[in-house]
Amino acid sequence: MDRIIYTSMTGASAAAQRQAVLANNLANASTAGFRAEMSHFRSVPLSGSGATTRVFALEATSGHVETAGPAQTTGRPLDVMAEGNAWFAVQGLDGTESYTRAGHFEVSATGQLVTPNGQAVLSDGGAPIDLPPGATATLGADGTVTAQVAGQPPQPVGRLKLATPGADDPLKRGDDGAFRTASGELLPADPNARLRAGVLEGSNVNPVEAMVGMIAAARQFEQQMRLLSTAENDDKSAGQLLSLNG
Repeated sequence: MDRIIYTSMTGASAAAQRQAVLANNLANASTAGFRAEMSHFRSVPLSGSGATTRVFALEATSGHVETAGPAQTTGRPLDVMAEGNAWFAVQGLDGTESYTRAGHFEVSATGQLVTPNGQAVLSDGGAPIDLPPGATATLGADGTVTAQVAGQPPQPVGRLKLATPGADDPLKRGDDGAFRTASGELLPADPNARLRAGVLEGSNVNPVEAMVGMIAAARQFEQQMRLLSTAENDDKSAGQLLSLNG
């Protein structure tokens, strides 16, 4: 009897986790540069004496969808889209270098090039990019950051770090939502990477696919709960039969 309980209990838990992943994808369908998270079910035998016939159903994330999101023309000088598989380097919330495809940048009150949530955009030297007071910034196709103060000629102040991950050390999403290499090593700057100014990359989430997946996950959860109810009823019936025979 406990075999069906193990399978149904863990199956319901896995379906609920998949629902959470799909809900997060759907919530970020309009987030610039967002990469849809993939997931899959897998079975894991329960270890221990007398438990080898019991199997857990687990939900596991298997990375993210690599397909680029649609290009959205904004005309804003600090909106950029990395071409190919290049990523922007930014300073993570924990202070370490992380990578993003979201190229919606702005200049902070202190004159630093940052993301909308305040993360410093890093140069090809791995340092934040600072602009002169009162300067306006533009970004070139090779990532060069040019600052211009009123009445003065424009001056380059740095170059964005554009990094291209390889198949031997791919990027993975961390618990904080930031992308880093699987090995934990920093990616080198790619001198051949290019970007498009005045364009933002949209989310690569397919809303219809995510909604259909959520419906399927909800039905799977309901089916597992019905199996648990069936197991409970069968256990009660077996108990009654045993008491009558005793």
